[in-house]
Amino acid sequence: MLSIRGLTAGYGNIEALHGIDIELGAGEIVALVGGNGAGKTTLLMTICGRPQPWAGDIVFDGASIVGLPTFQIVRRGIAHVPEGRRIFPRMSVLENLKMGALLADPKTFDNDLAYVLDLLPHLKPMLANRGGTLSGGEQQMLAIGRALMGHPKLLLLDEPSLGLAPLTAQLVFSIIAKINKERGTTVLLIEQNAYQALKLAHRGYVMVNGKITQSGDCAILLADPAIQAAYLG
Repeated sequence: MLSIRGLTAGYGNIEALHGIDIELGAGEIVALVGGNGAGKTTLLMTICGRPQPWAGDIVFDGASIVGLPTFQIVRRGIAHVPEGRRIFPRMSVLENLKMGALLADPKTFDNDLAYVLDLLPHLKPMLANRGGTLSGGEQQMLAIGRALMGHPKLLLLDEPSLGLAPLTAQLVFSIIAKINKERGTTVLLIEQNAYQALKLAHRGYVMVNGKITQSGDCAILLADPAIQAAYLG
């Protein structure tokens, strides 16, 4: 579904990604782990068109998306849940969810809303509440729900457990697994909690200083002594 080949990108004169190669098959959860500053967030932003690649190609669903504006990339079926949630704090929960559906087929809105509220029942009694009044965990669920309102084929998740209590983080991971199982949504997951990410995913990649240094089955990566020392404590 997603094929990234020789991807180089950066900001100004600073190169942040150095020849990235990544593959995601339809229906997979793929984890991308690495330390702060490794380039993980830049990769997701480049997939979404900002910044544009300097070199290489990004092929989604059989067609290159390099050079397309972000709204066209979203319309093709990619949704991004950014680090820090970035919900609209002054809008209600329902208005936030409607924003996620702006580029989707209006005919699917009712079904998508029903699915999101069934998946995230904590949001049901809060539809009229402003997004900024929600707890961190509730805001993360809202950010995921907003992304799902576009009925994406590919969901990009950037640090969904960041700043959450352990039980809430576990709930978020279970929601990701449920989305993948029930809808067959392909997921590219960035997580500093490498253990949870690799336990959840089918395959994983390790990124160091803007380069992919390891990849493979998650069970193999979890058993690797170098990865255990670097990321699993």
